[in-house]
Amino acid sequence: MATADDVRRIALSLPEATEKLAWGMPTFRVGGKIFASLGDDDASMGVGCPKEDRAELIAAEPGKFFLREGHDDNFAWLRVRLAALDGEEELSAILADSWRQVAPRKIQDAHPAPGG
Repeated sequence: MATADDVRRIALSLPEATEKLAWGMPTFRVGGKIFASLGDDDASMGVGCPKEDRAELIAAEPGKFFLREGHDDNFAWLRVRLAALDGEEELSAILADSWRQVAPRKIQDAHPAPGG
């Protein structure tokens, strides 16, 4: 089972990632943009996800993926229940994918396959 400590360790291992407290929660950023955040209960995390992909992911694995109604509706963001992850490899893949979605091109070019 993944923990908040695992999220922090893996997120900060990605190229040029930093941690910053925002809205009372730890957020993880690259190039000043948030690519992940821990939930206020440390049992979930938020990650970047294209809006057009969210419904399919939630329908396929509703015990793993969800939206915080009224909060995530207008953002390319998805919530993940840490206890539902299949291990550290899946956690790493999700965080790396979210990192790639927001990392500036210059950083991505310098680090073409983080987490992979």
